[in-house]
Amino acid sequence: MPRAARPLAEHYGDLVRASLIEARPAGLHTRQLVAATRLKKSQVVLGVRQIRDVAAAEHLTPIIYTRKDGYLFSDDPADWIEYEKRQFREILGRLTRMITGTLDPRLARYPDDEWARLAVAQLTGVRATLAQLTK
Repeated sequence: MPRAARPLAEHYGDLVRASLIEARPAGLHTRQLVAATRLKKSQVVLGVRQIRDVAAAEHLTPIIYTRKDGYLFSDDPADWIEYEKRQFREILGRLTRMITGTLDPRLARYPDDEWARLAVAQLTGVRATLAQLTK
């Protein structure tokens, strides 16, 4: 019986993961991963996504990204926490802009809009939680 083909993203993830493990403790930027894996940039991006979605949890190797070092597998929990806080700050910024740029003006114009009021009420709680996680 022929073996079923693995999804391409899983294959790309394996190649990216192997390159990052080989580079440890250093990291690799996207262009370096392109060179190391001989994949296209879009394929490297899919590979990183596959690592984040599946492989990191399977192999217990959190992947982080820093501007200085690129993508890397760090064994230092302080690196993980700093990366997580940066991600939460980014999400908080996007959520805040959604509230102040879309929902607040909508409520100012239509104060009885039940859906917008519900959205603002719910998102205000999420916003407060994210603010705490970034500290």
